[in-house]
Amino acid sequence: MLESKQNLTNWAGNIFYGTSRLREAASVEQIQSILRSESRLKVLGTRHSFNSIADTGDTFLSLKPMQKIELDVDARSVTAEAGVTYGQLGAYLDNEGFALHNLASLPHISVVGACSTATHGSGERNGNLASAISVLEMVTAAGDLVKLSRKSDGEVFQGAVVGLGALGVITRVTLDIQPTYMVRQYVYEDLPLSQVETHFDEIQASGYSVSLFTDWQKQRINQVWIKSRVGDAQPFGAPQEFFGAKLATRNLHPIGELSAENCTEQMGVSGPWCDRLSHFRMGFTPSAGKELQSEYLLPRRHAVEAILAVERLRDRVAPHLLISEIRTIAADELWMSTCYRQPSVALHFTWKPDWPAVRRVLPLIERELSPFQPRPHWGKLFTMPPSELRSKYEKLDDFVKLALRYDPKGKLRNAFLNANIFTS
Repeated sequence: MLESKQNLTNWAGNIFYGTSRLREAASVEQIQSILRSESRLKVLGTRHSFNSIADTGDTFLSLKPMQKIELDVDARSVTAEAGVTYGQLGAYLDNEGFALHNLASLPHISVVGACSTATHGSGERNGNLASAISVLEMVTAAGDLVKLSRKSDGEVFQGAVVGLGALGVITRVTLDIQPTYMVRQYVYEDLPLSQVETHFDEIQASGYSVSLFTDWQKQRINQVWIKSRVGDAQPFGAPQEFFGAKLATRNLHPIGELSAENCTEQMGVSGPWCDRLSHFRMGFTPSAGKELQSEYLLPRRHAVEAILAVERLRDRVAPHLLISEIRTIAADELWMSTCYRQPSVALHFTWKPDWPAVRRVLPLIERELSPFQPRPHWGKLFTMPPSELRSKYEKLDDFVKLALRYDPKGKLRNAFLNANIFTS
């Protein structure tokens, strides 16, 4: 048993966890032993959630020592243990000549934790990170080892992949891979909002992955980040002007006042997928560091209407905002995914670290977006009532039944899950 002398917090410092009791496991056998000996616990990953989805007042279990990665060239797959981050996995795969289809904004997050909360990355034709999982292994609350696969377990597998930490302790996952590829990244400044209104589809289709960054001021998008795969049939040509936006002449941080040092290389410099698909570099402080984050995903077809709805709140949002990001993600079949059976647009908000102020503005955003049935990111801040949140997921009742199958006494639940998932 490890015990912290100080309170454990998440990476941004806005969550002080309810216990300093921390146990570590380096093998499936150790996980089984710990699960059988504890009445309640939660797995503590890389602490990149901004809400209490991973919190507990009882015992934390860290799987950080579980770092093994196994490549299966013939099956075009890679298996990563629960302690592996995307930064580690990306470097390993690229060195072996392989790649993943997608990455999130920062590589510091664990593969298992990101997939369990439907963290997504971006791209019109790219499913979220969890959509790459083909096999999932976990230890149930009773200490039994269970293996589920896309090929053999159908609906149960689709229900378990985005498990929110409620089904079992995931020990490792197997992911689909592809041959490695190179990416170029270009940034444009000052895209008129009017061009977003009339050309959103063309803008999003211009690259393999496209992000729009805005502070919702001056009727414009501050920056457009276009990531293009080298060798694509129709590569991005990087004109000096892009729908009225100007090609940047230096590397930029999404938050204009911050140094671009911790950002991935831009200016069209070709580099491996694992050094370009994320916005931030491994080994550097991601994003702004001390910050809060919220994000809402809604049907792709409502993208422009939703953007304009938030823009109407510009004077209420701007005083508390560091930057917003707008991205699109392909649909998937994972029950509790924010992109379940709907191509989606994500409206992301990086806030100044002032929760009382953010808590006042979030209901305004949620109300403006309500006609479009938004689904909040599971690991970020929202104020949507549980009854409304539950209504967004048509497979929620099936998910609850699945959780009860693997954890009938709620050993792995906490206040967040009980409030938002398991309320009657």
